[in-house]
Amino acid sequence: MPEPVPEPAKKEDEEEASPSFVLPPEWSLGESPGTEDQDKQNANSQLSILFVEKPQTGTVKVGENITFVAKVKAEDLLRKPTVKWFKGKWMDLASKAGKHLQLKETFERHSRIYTFEMQIIKAKENYAGNYRCEVSYKDKFDSCSFDLEVRESTGSTPNIDIRSAFKRSGEGQEDAGELDFSGLLKRREVKQQQDEEPEIDVWELLKNANPNEYEKIAFQYGITDLRGMLKRLKRMRRVEKKSAAFAKILDPAYQVDKGGRVRFVVELADPKLEVKWYKNGQEIRPSTKYIFEHKGCERIMFINNCGLTDDSEYYVTAGDEKCSTELFVREPPIMVTKQLEDTNAYCGEKVELECEVSEDDANVKWFKNGEEIIPGPKSRYKVKIEGKKHTLIIEGATKADSAEYSVMTTGGQSCAKLSVGLKPLKILTPLTDQTAKLGKEVCLKCEVSENITGKWTKNGLPVQESDRIKVVHKGRIHKLVIDNALIEDEGEYVFTPDDYPETLSAKVHVIDPPKINLDGLDADNTVTVIAGNKLRLEIPISGEPPPKVIWSRADKAIMEGSGRIRAESYPDSSTLVIDAAERDDSGVYNINLKNEAGEAHASIKIKVVDIPDPPVAPNVTDVGDDWCIMNWEPPAYDGGSPILGYFIERKKKQSSRWMRLNFELCKETTFEPKKMIEGVAYEVRIFAVNAIGISKPSMPSKPFVPLAVTSPPTLLAVDNVTDNTVTMKWRPPDQIGAAGLDGYVLEYCLEGTEDWIVANTDLIDKTKFTITGLPTDAKIFVRVKAVNAAGASEPKYYSQPILVKEIIEPPKIRIPRHLKQTYIRRVGEAVNLVIPFQGKPRPELTWKKDGAEIDKNQINIRNSETDTIVFIRKAERSHSGKYDLEVKVEKFVESASIDIQIVDRPGPPQLVKIEDVWGENVALTWTPPKDDGNAAITGYTIQKADKKSMEWFTVIEHYHRTHATITELVIGNEYYFRVFAENMCGLSENATMTKESAVIAKDGKVYKNPVYEDFDFTEAPMFTQPLVNTYAVAGYNATLNCSVRGNPKPKITWMKNKVAIVDDPRYRMFSNQGVCTLEIRKPSSYDGGTYCCKAVNSLGTVEVECKLEVKGGLSFCRLLLQGVPPNIIESYMRDLHSSNPEEH
Repeated sequence: MPEPVPEPAKKEDEEEASPSFVLPPEWSLGESPGTEDQDKQNANSQLSILFVEKPQTGTVKVGENITFVAKVKAEDLLRKPTVKWFKGKWMDLASKAGKHLQLKETFERHSRIYTFEMQIIKAKENYAGNYRCEVSYKDKFDSCSFDLEVRESTGSTPNIDIRSAFKRSGEGQEDAGELDFSGLLKRREVKQQQDEEPEIDVWELLKNANPNEYEKIAFQYGITDLRGMLKRLKRMRRVEKKSAAFAKILDPAYQVDKGGRVRFVVELADPKLEVKWYKNGQEIRPSTKYIFEHKGCERIMFINNCGLTDDSEYYVTAGDEKCSTELFVREPPIMVTKQLEDTNAYCGEKVELECEVSEDDANVKWFKNGEEIIPGPKSRYKVKIEGKKHTLIIEGATKADSAEYSVMTTGGQSCAKLSVGLKPLKILTPLTDQTAKLGKEVCLKCEVSENITGKWTKNGLPVQESDRIKVVHKGRIHKLVIDNALIEDEGEYVFTPDDYPETLSAKVHVIDPPKINLDGLDADNTVTVIAGNKLRLEIPISGEPPPKVIWSRADKAIMEGSGRIRAESYPDSSTLVIDAAERDDSGVYNINLKNEAGEAHASIKIKVVDIPDPPVAPNVTDVGDDWCIMNWEPPAYDGGSPILGYFIERKKKQSSRWMRLNFELCKETTFEPKKMIEGVAYEVRIFAVNAIGISKPSMPSKPFVPLAVTSPPTLLAVDNVTDNTVTMKWRPPDQIGAAGLDGYVLEYCLEGTEDWIVANTDLIDKTKFTITGLPTDAKIFVRVKAVNAAGASEPKYYSQPILVKEIIEPPKIRIPRHLKQTYIRRVGEAVNLVIPFQGKPRPELTWKKDGAEIDKNQINIRNSETDTIVFIRKAERSHSGKYDLEVKVEKFVESASIDIQIVDRPGPPQLVKIEDVWGENVALTWTPPKDDGNAAITGYTIQKADKKSMEWFTVIEHYHRTHATITELVIGNEYYFRVFAENMCGLSENATMTKESAVIAKDGKVYKNPVYEDFDFTEAPMFTQPLVNTYAVAGYNATLNCSVRGNPKPKITWMKNKVAIVDDPRYRMFSNQGVCTLEIRKPSSYDGGTYCCKAVNSLGTVEVECKLEVKGGLSFCRLLLQGVPPNIIESYMRDLHSSNPEEH
C-alpha cells in the first residue's frame, strides 16, 4: 500500500473533517425501546441525590440550536462533582465536543450551585435519540435520561455498499475502521428500498466533488472512515495520467460479495508486452483461485471464492508501467437462524443460552440488560462457538444473573430472559446446646440441604472471626469453632443461611474452677511496702460462678470492713488493704477461693521496710590544714533493706547551715572532708541510706578546728661570726596559716656529730638570733623551724657548715644611683639620705662638708652597722655643698662624695629700661637678677599695664634674652612694663617695673588727654538675693545662700539666734563673687533656729534672716525625695509620733 498522504482540505475544512461532534446514524441504536431494567433505572433517578435541576426532554428543528441544563447543589461537597453526558447507553459525548457540540460549566458562589450545560449547534436529523446525564461525587451517584426530537428531517437513504466497506476492519490494513454493528443493523430498515433506488457510485462523487464537500458526502452516505477513503482517492487520482503501455487501465475500485467472483481486465497498447499481476506487492501465480486469460490485447485475471483476505490493493505491470486498483469484499449480513429461549434456573447451577447464526465462526456480541458482556479469564461468563452454534455459559448462577440477555449480529438480534431462583432449603442437622469448660474447644455444627453461605451471630451481634474463633464452611456443612473458650463466649449463637428465612440456634455455657493469678508477684510471692505507706494488694482471680474469697493471717481471718487491715472483693479480683503499714505488719498472708467448681489457695509474704536508724555520732581522728579524717559505725537497724551508703554533712560551729559533702554515696565508714577553712571550728554528721530512703541525721561530732604548721622559714643567712658566736638571720615563712606564728626554734649541730642542739631556751620572736658559747675554729650546721599551735614546721637548713672565727671584711660604700648625681632640693624641704655600706668588724664613719667638719646642730648624722643617714629637717641654701664620707675597718679605708644643692626662687631683675618707642612698638632692656636662687635662670616673664587701669597682662613668657620688643600696642595709650625672673623653682616673688611710661602716639597729631572727673564707685551694702526659710534633714548637710553687693567690699558675718558664728567646725562659710554660703555639716534638731547674714562696709550695714527647721529620720528624707510637700510630711510625721510615742 502507498504511504498515507495529507488531506487535501484547508484548515477550515479540517475542522469539519475532525471528529467535532459528527453524529453518525449509529446513534439511532439509543432510540430503541428501553428494557425493563432501564425503566427501573429511570424510575430510580426520580429520587434525586445530587441534582437540584435535571435536563428535560426537548424538540428542535433541523439547523437550530438547543441547550440542556443540569444543576447540582454544592453545600455538602468539598470539591466539584464529576458530570458526564451520554447518547444512548455508552457513547460519551465529551470526546465529541467541538463545532456542533459545546459543554459548559459555571459555579454561583452565593447560591453554591454548579450549572452544567450541553449545547447542540445546528441540529441534524440523526442527532435525535435518547440522552443521559450522570453526576458522581465520591460514593454518591445520580443520573437522568431525556430525549431529543429533531423535526423536518429530509434526506435520502445512503448506499450501504461504500459505507459498509469503510465501517469494518480488514486484516492487515492500517487505515481501516472498526466493525460497527449498530450501523449494519440499520440496513434492515432500508433493505426494501435498495432494489428501488439506483446504485450511487460514491467514488465518482468524491472524484468530481470539491474538497470542502468531502465531509458532507461522507456524512450523507454514512462513511465513517473518511481518512482512508481520501488516501485511496488520492492514489486513484495519481494514476489517471495517460499510459503508453496500457490502452485501458483497471477501474479505480472493484466490489464483490464474500464467496463471489471478480474479474480484472486491462487492455495493452502492445500485445507483446509481458504482464504480471501483484497483490500487496507480491506477484500472483496462476492457481485455482487466480485464473489468467489472454484475449487479443486484453489481459484478464479472475479471483474465485473471494474472502475477506482478498480485500486489498492489486496492480498489474506491463514493461516499466503499472496500474492499480482496490478490491472491496463485502461480507453479507449474518442472521440469527435460531432464537434465544427464556430460561429458569436455581442458584449455583450452570446456565447455557444457545442460538444459531447463518455463518460459521461469525462475530457475535452478547449483551445483558443492554450492556455488552466481555468474556475473559476472570469473567464468570464464557462463550462457546461450535460452527454456527453460539452458547453463553454462566457458571454458578446467582440471583444477580437474572436479567434480559440478547445476542447481536450484523444482520439481526435475539433476546431472552433468564430467571434464577433459590432451591427449597432443608435442615439436615440442627445446632445443639453445649456446655464446655474454660479453655476447651467449642464446636457448633449444622448441615443444610444446599451448598450456600450464611452468617453467624452471638446474642444478636455478628460473630467476628479471629485466631481463636473460626467459621468453617465446607459444602453443606457449617461450623463455628471456638478454641480456648472464654467466659465471654457464653451466649446464644444463631446461624442464618443467606437468602433464606430459616435460622438455626444453640446456647453455649462455659464453666471455670476458681484460680488465683500471682504472675504480678516475685518468684517467692513477696510484696514489699514502705512503712507509713498504704498497701493495696490486688490479686486477680477467676472462676465461674464467682468464688468466695477469704483472707487470713496466722489462722486469723481478715474481714471486710473499715479496719486498718481489711479485704475488699471485686468481680475479677480480691484486694488486701493495709493503711499506714507498720513494721509489725510483716508476715505471711493466705488467700482462699471456693466455688462449686473447686477451691484454690495461695500464700503471700508481706515485708514492711523503712528508712534506717540514724548512725551514732562520728569520730574525727585526724585534722590537717583544710581536711580531717572521720569514721563511724553502721546504724543498729537497717530498716529491713541493706545499707547502700552514707551521706556526710558539715557546718561551722557558729552556723546552723549544714552543707552536703558527697553527692555520690560513700560505701565505706571512713571519709575525708576537704576544703575547710583553717582555724574555723567545724562539726560533721552522717546520714544512712538504703533502698527506701535516707535516715535521720546522726548526732554531730565533737567540734574540731583544721590547723596546719607553717611553711619553713626562708632566706636563712649568716649575719655575723665571731670567735665564739654566730649570728643568723632569716625571713618569716611564706605561708603561716590560721594558727599564726608563735616563734622560732634555732638549732645547730657540730660537724661530725648528728645531735642537734637547741640554741634558744624560749621561742624567738624576731628573725635574728646569736648562738653563743661556740668553740673557736669549730664548724657547725644551722637550721631554723617556725612553731605555731599545730607544731613545728619543716626546718630550713643553712646550705654549708659555718666556721666559728671572726673574718675581716674590707669596707665598701654602696652609693644609691640617685645620689651619684647632684642631689637638688628646695629651700624648706627635708633632706633624708640613706647610704648603705659593708665592712667587718663594725667600721668607723667620718662625715665632712666641703672639707670641714659637719655642724651637728644643723645636720643630723645617724649611723648603724649597715648604713648611715644624713637628715636635714628644713633645708637652707647654706646646706648646699660637697659631703664626703669615709668608712674605715682597721687599715682598710673607703670614701665617697655626695653633692647637695638647695635651690630657691630667684630675685627680680636689677633694672628695666625703655630703650625706644616707635609706632606700636616698645624696646625694653634689663639686667639679670643679683640672686639667681642657687640655680640657673631659665627665662623671664614680661607684663604690660595701661596707665588708666593699671591691670597687668602677660605679654611674653619663658623669654631667655635680656632685651625684647613689645608689639601691637594700642595707639593713644600709655603703658608701664615689668619683668619677672624665672628658674627651676619658679618666678621671682617680685618684678622690676620701668620707671617711666611709654606713650603710643599717632604720627602727625598731638593727642591731648581729656580731663575726666573721677567716678564714685562706692556703694553701701545691699542684698540682691535674700535668705529663704529652709527645711533640712537630720544627718544630711544643709546650705543657706544669699547674694550681696557693695563697694568697698563688705565684711560678711553669719549669726544664729543673734549670736555670731565664729570658729565652729560644724559650720563652713564661703563668699564668691558676692554669693555668700553657710554650710551646716550633718545638722541635728539642735541646729534649727533663726540664721542671719550681716554685711558691713564704711557706708553702712545690712542684715537678712531666715528660719531653718531640721526634720529627723529616714522616712522624712524618703518622702521629701519622692516629691511630697514638706507641710504634708510634717503633718504625717506628727500624727505618726502621736500614735506611737514609744517608738519615736
